[in-house]
Amino acid sequence: MVRRIDVTGAGGVRLAAWEYGDPPKADPLRADPPGTDPERTDASKDGDAGAERTPGVLLLHGLMGRASHWAPTVRWLSERHRAVALDQRGHGQSGKPPESEYTRDAYVDDAEAALEQLGLAPAVLIGHAMGALTAWQLSAKRPDLVRGLIICDMRASALGAASQREWENWFRAWPLPFATLADVRKWFGEDDPWVERPNPARGEFYAEVMHECADGWRPVFDPRQMLKTRETWVYDAHWEELAQVQCPALVVRGLDGELGRAESQEMVRVLPHGQYAEVADAGHLVHYDQPDAWRSAIEPFLDELAPLGAR
Repeated sequence: MVRRIDVTGAGGVRLAAWEYGDPPKADPLRADPPGTDPERTDASKDGDAGAERTPGVLLLHGLMGRASHWAPTVRWLSERHRAVALDQRGHGQSGKPPESEYTRDAYVDDAEAALEQLGLAPAVLIGHAMGALTAWQLSAKRPDLVRGLIICDMRASALGAASQREWENWFRAWPLPFATLADVRKWFGEDDPWVERPNPARGEFYAEVMHECADGWRPVFDPRQMLKTRETWVYDAHWEELAQVQCPALVVRGLDGELGRAESQEMVRVLPHGQYAEVADAGHLVHYDQPDAWRSAIEPFLDELAPLGAR
């Protein structure tokens, strides 16, 4: 079952939220037969029935990602949770407003709106990279909406101007348009200068964010908007907001990812209720590189969270 639910984000931006698995049977609103076309509804018309009976989870992808990257995770989470993945503004099938609206506050307010309109709170937030930053900023801002937090491969330190210039140069290196999806997979999985060794999972990851245009395959996002989004966090450190997170939090890193062991362990120390996990043989795309090991890393944390109503 694939179901789209439209959410209204900050400034009226239309956001697409997705369920990718058969939800717990206790929820009578979600009885779509498997194999049907994706159903599209509006969260304002969806009601909150079932949300009180089933713990909620909201999953937030990273920069350039989309909700479908979480599909395998959502499917197993849906056995016991109401798990929803969000296409954040500028990504996937959500709205792509003017660049002036790509701020940290906008992303955090969008996630807050999604929790409230979908009836998920108090929810567990699971975020990858940029989505993890959004998740811990929202956890600090609205502790009443969040009962648990999972941070996947996102640094709390400032990255600086050199990092932003590297990304600008990287976007310019993309050989757009790609003639076929096979070309997308090969470039991002093998030929990209940022790839140290062949990585088929990385190629598949980027193939999911391409769509066919008249002249070939191009990203569903605007690279200029991605750079605008990124510059709203790379120049600043985010330790203070991390220290304000009051719920249990798990920091997960891929052994070959962008978040180093020393920084991740410092993040755990700063978090009032922090825990640590790492996934071997995984890079930055932890949940995509090693889905089974990713599940093994986060499932015990989810199992340990206090039941709804016990806090």
